[in-house]
Amino acid sequence: MTIAAAEWLEADGLGGFASGTSTLVRTRRYHGLLLPALTPPTSRVMLVNGLEAWVDAPSGRFAISTQRYAPDVVHPDGLGRLVSFTQDPWPSWIFRLEDGSELVQELFAVHGAPVTAISWRLSEPRPGVVLSVRPLLSGRDYHSIHHENSAFRFDAHVAGERTTWSPYDGLPGVTAVSNGRYAHAPDWYRNFLYEEERIRGLDCVEDLASPGVLTWDLSTPAVLLLTTDARAVNGRAEQAFEELRQREARRRVYPSILHRAADAYLVSRGMGRTIVAGYPWFTDWGRDTFISIRGLCLATGRLEVARDILMAWSGAVSEGMLPNRFPDRGDVPEFNSVDASLWYIVAVGEFLNACRDRGVQLTEHEESALKRAVDAILTGYAAGTRYGIRLDDDGLLACGRTDAQLTWMDAKIGDWVVTPRTGKPVEIQALWLNALDVAGAWSDRWTADLEKGTRAFAQRFWNPSDGCLYDVVDVDHRRGTVDASVRPNQILAVGGLPRMLLDRERARRVVDAVEARLVTPMGLRSLAPGSPAYASRYEGSPAERDARYHQGTVWPWLIGPFVEAWLRVHGPTARTRREARERFLAPLLELAARSGGHLPEIADADPPHTPRGCPAQAWSVAEVLRVSLQFSAPGSGRRKARPGSGLALTY
Repeated sequence: MTIAAAEWLEADGLGGFASGTSTLVRTRRYHGLLLPALTPPTSRVMLVNGLEAWVDAPSGRFAISTQRYAPDVVHPDGLGRLVSFTQDPWPSWIFRLEDGSELVQELFAVHGAPVTAISWRLSEPRPGVVLSVRPLLSGRDYHSIHHENSAFRFDAHVAGERTTWSPYDGLPGVTAVSNGRYAHAPDWYRNFLYEEERIRGLDCVEDLASPGVLTWDLSTPAVLLLTTDARAVNGRAEQAFEELRQREARRRVYPSILHRAADAYLVSRGMGRTIVAGYPWFTDWGRDTFISIRGLCLATGRLEVARDILMAWSGAVSEGMLPNRFPDRGDVPEFNSVDASLWYIVAVGEFLNACRDRGVQLTEHEESALKRAVDAILTGYAAGTRYGIRLDDDGLLACGRTDAQLTWMDAKIGDWVVTPRTGKPVEIQALWLNALDVAGAWSDRWTADLEKGTRAFAQRFWNPSDGCLYDVVDVDHRRGTVDASVRPNQILAVGGLPRMLLDRERARRVVDAVEARLVTPMGLRSLAPGSPAYASRYEGSPAERDARYHQGTVWPWLIGPFVEAWLRVHGPTARTRREARERFLAPLLELAARSGGHLPEIADADPPHTPRGCPAQAWSVAEVLRVSLQFSAPGSGRRKARPGSGLALTY
């Protein structure tokens, strides 16, 4: 029996995680069993990469693990015994041994603690069957690769059911809590090959250390809890495992698989909350957080989490800007984003609306802090701030320098900004005008700018020859120049934001143009086929991939704004809702069902639209979840879209 290739992810709610594949063959440097965030959600370190496991029975020895070694050797043959894999409610595997017995392996991360729990049990317990497991350790930054070295300390401290290894200074020790027996037997396992890293043109061969062997008599279930904090595991191994298992089972009751996946991205940052942009290699980014919060929190009713996130960011405004990213190490924020701050305002507006709709009372301090942040951003942008961001005399927002990537199309290779989009990018205007509209709910200060900008947008962005919108006007700040590239950014003038900026006829033509040239089963292309820079595949070296990142590559998160726009121009009837779901959402929902609810960052522009990039991306999940909930609850009390000169829609 062949097990379909899939990746699984278990997040601990602190920014750490465990991840791997359905076959248990690690294909990425990020696949591992204990990968905690030392300063949640950043400074992740790989401590336990995997396990070498086998069963000794009266009928022989049977491997239940498989590794891939360089140059391309697969050993041992545990994969041949794997007959089942599921991710509900957590990753579980069934191995069928040659003597007919079946071994069940389960794994889950404990929410709120750096603990990964693993168990093995025979479907029909019997004496004389022994399980042996060798933990494979490293102790490295999660982006790095580990190699054999004399500094690695194999020493083990054994105290009853607890065995602790401390491989390197400056890193937390690894404690294994188990109901098995530990025998010290240090060894190096060399030349593991990570196929996905090889494909990405990165270092892909690693050495791991194994300090010893844990063994269990499988007449009773075997349990193993791996942690960096022994205090998180209370009492005897079996009892602690069962208590944690029951707690996780109760916690993991979700309305849908997308809700379940959404929970993985909501993590702690200090005393507050934030959103991890994607697993396994992203941490939290401002832009991703404010786009994702609408689907992960507001649409799902997690208003307390949304409040904590928005309040945490409310005090970070600097010169009218919010940081786009906090680096993994160090406290110096990066401000190279024109849209992150505007997405924040949109999120604040929808959060305040959701609170009013659901009767949630904010304190005076909370509401004032959010509104002050909104006003500070708008004031800073209007007066002029970093990177040439300023309100122009036509009521639109100018931004950018040729040496900086400010929009979400942010690939940069050395000094080369691949898509600088300097001037007045179309989605930045949509965000700016929506941000002014948000502030208009409590102040008339921005009314004139909103009206002026809305008129200018309709006049200046319409491309009559292509029947859609220009991607950028006043390119490189040269008045009257335009970039007519057909990109998906224009869809935000019609869908994905509360306020529409076009009349019905033009909105319909934009949606038709985007549908004809950009829509794929995996989301929207970032550039239309036929364009000189169009790239059909996201592949090659890191530099080659970066050059193609926004030049055709498909982005699933954009399906949310598109579906919303499509329904606005076609009318939100039962028939159009059904058609939109079947045509545009079904392929992504089917992929999510196979992937534990997660969706990838990107996909190839041309068929078969192979998923690429980060395999579990927050805004991909968030936008599919957000629009999916609109289908499941038509007329559910969400507020109406507020059009400039278009139409209103209850959805």
